[in-house]
Amino acid sequence: MSQILIASDHGGFNLKEKLIAYLKKQKVRVKDLGTYSADRCDYPQTAYRLAKLISDGRYQRGILICKSGIGNSIVANKLPKVRAALCYNLKAAKLSRKHNDSNILVLGSVFVKTDLARRMVSAWLRTDFSAGRHLKRLKQISAIEKMIRSGVK
Repeated sequence: MSQILIASDHGGFNLKEKLIAYLKKQKVRVKDLGTYSADRCDYPQTAYRLAKLISDGRYQRGILICKSGIGNSIVANKLPKVRAALCYNLKAAKLSRKHNDSNILVLGSVFVKTDLARRMVSAWLRTDFSAGRHLKRLKQISAIEKMIRSGVK
């Protein structure tokens, strides 16, 4: 696998640091986009930075972490070609890849503790998109994105 991006706000900082150590131990190359401390910061900047790199095709996958995961999901999914999936359990993480080809895993640190987060990230990284009937749906999402960008309502 190519390098994976990871970013958080202050609410997800501790979990991010633990996941970085875990991923490195698993021999996964990780690029940390911040935040770099538990000092208060605004999640839209870090979420946008990571999602933009995915949207531009410079990286294939990333992980975003904040307290609930909701804000990061909202920001990331504003960008074309981003399929950010907010997941609170292992099954959702797997299905987000298998059925939706998610390219950003979003975690809420108040809902997902370290052990579960490690298992979710591992499963998410190992799960392939199953295509089939799901590919048709992803093409529909891409068509909607194109309509929005072109101003068609």
